[in-house]
Formats: sequence, structure tokens, C-alpha cells
Amino acid sequence: MAIQIYRPTTPGRRKTSVNKPDVSDKAPEKSLLVIKRKKGGRNNQGKITVFHQGGGAKRYIRIVDFKRDKYDVPGKIEALEYDPGRGASIALVSYEDNEKRYILAPQDLKVGDIVISSLNKVPVKTGNRTKLSNIPVGEMIHDIEFNPGTGGKLVRGAGMSAILLALEGKYAQVKLPSGEVRLMPMDCSATIGVVGNSEHGLVRVGSAGRMRHKGIRPTVRGKAKNPVDHPHGGGEGHNPIGLKAPKTPWGKPALGVKTRKKKKKSNKLILQRRKK
Repeated sequence: MAIQIYRPTTPGRRKTSVNKPDVSDKAPEKSLLVIKRKKGGRNNQGKITVFHQGGGAKRYIRIVDFKRDKYDVPGKIEALEYDPGRGASIALVSYEDNEKRYILAPQDLKVGDIVISSLNKVPVKTGNRTKLSNIPVGEMIHDIEFNPGTGGKLVRGAGMSAILLALEGKYAQVKLPSGEVRLMPMDCSATIGVVGNSEHGLVRVGSAGRMRHKGIRPTVRGKAKNPVDHPHGGGEGHNPIGLKAPKTPWGKPALGVKTRKKKKKSNKLILQRRKK
């Protein structure tokens, strides 16, 4: 994979780059595609609850297997593919019974490799998946479950990885990419290795048109709106917001305010908070 920098042939191409991951020249598996419906940031009442969304190119959602619950059946990597719904690449796995599934593609995974998922011990090899209790301490892992059997929820972004620090009692200590050290149940599953396509975050978009193709609309400052639309709105010219602290469009404190509940049950599972 490599970052390709465009020549400044037009103003829109100046200082623009694109990521060229190492993927197979193959059409996606039709049985694992679903058309992505556009919502424009609106809820079931038609009200905008997420601003700056709309338009964008038509996309298909790849159905990715985050549970990997086909246990003790070896699977062969048929292709590495691009997924418009995420920064990481995905891998098409073909099992011995001819069933095909998509999984997140770790770094150094190649076409033709064999991967396996099991509740018992598996070879310590990139792409294999098992319970945390079966993984050696110090290994890099990703696609980690919160609760056993629910499927991977943590560490799924391009280039991300967590470190298994210790195995004690009923819990495993895992250091997440944010720096947070958290206790996870031993029976939670994780995949060995680092998520691939690590250069995804180095892409420079370069133009507003590329953002519109992604479905991201322009961001309007609150103070540029009317008072009926935002707490910062109103005033003549370039006035300050006129408040002690900034607020969200719904009047709640914003920017730097902690939103996590102080009495949340999972607080006892956090050994070390993430870096500020």
C-alpha cells in the first residue's frame, strides 16, 4: 500500500492525495452486499439529529463477520478487497464447505493464507481468532468483544491494535489504542494481529467536492445562525457567542465537558483512563 500524491494539474488536485491499498482485482461477493440507505442525518420523525450529512456517492454495505463463529473450520483467503464503509480493507474467506464470509484484513495477511477461529487454542498467527485466555501475553490484538459471543466491537479501525497486558482471575488486562487499560472477560474473543491499511489516516482530501462524495456537507458555525437555530446565533457582525461556555444546538454544554456517567457500572473495569 502507498499514498499517491496527485500532481497539481487543477486547483482541486493541488495538495491532494489518495490511498492505494494492496487489494485484489476482483468484484465484491454479491451475496454479501446490501445497498446502503441514505438518511441525511434524520431520525424516524424526519428531524435532523446529525448535522452536515447528505448526498454522497451510492454505496454498498459489505456484510462483515465480526463474530467469526464458524469454529474449528479452516478458511482460505480468496481476496483482499476495498470496503467503502470503513478505512480498513476486508478479506474474503472461503471455508471448506464453500461458505464465504468477509473479515477485517490484518496487516501482512495475503491471498492464499489459512485462518481459523476457535474457542480453544489456535496457532499464534495473524488473522486467527480465539478467546483472550488462549492468547499469549504481549500479543497485538484487534476486533475485541465487550461480552462473550456478541461479536467484535473494539479496535476495528485501520491501523489500530490493542495489547494484551496480563491474564488474572476472570479478567484480562487490555491496553486500548487510546491508552486506556481495561479489564475484559477472559471468554471474550479477539483476533491476533494489527488491522491493515495503516496509511488510511494520512490521506489529504484536498477539495470540498471529495467531501461531498463522501456524504459530508459544509459545516456552519453556530454564531453564523439565527437565535432560533442555535444558542450561539444572533448579533450584528462578528460578535462573540455571548455565553460563559459554548453549547450544543440543543442547549447542552459542549467542548471539553465530560459526558460519561459517574456511576456507570463499567467504571470498575477501567484500570487506567485514556490519555487526555
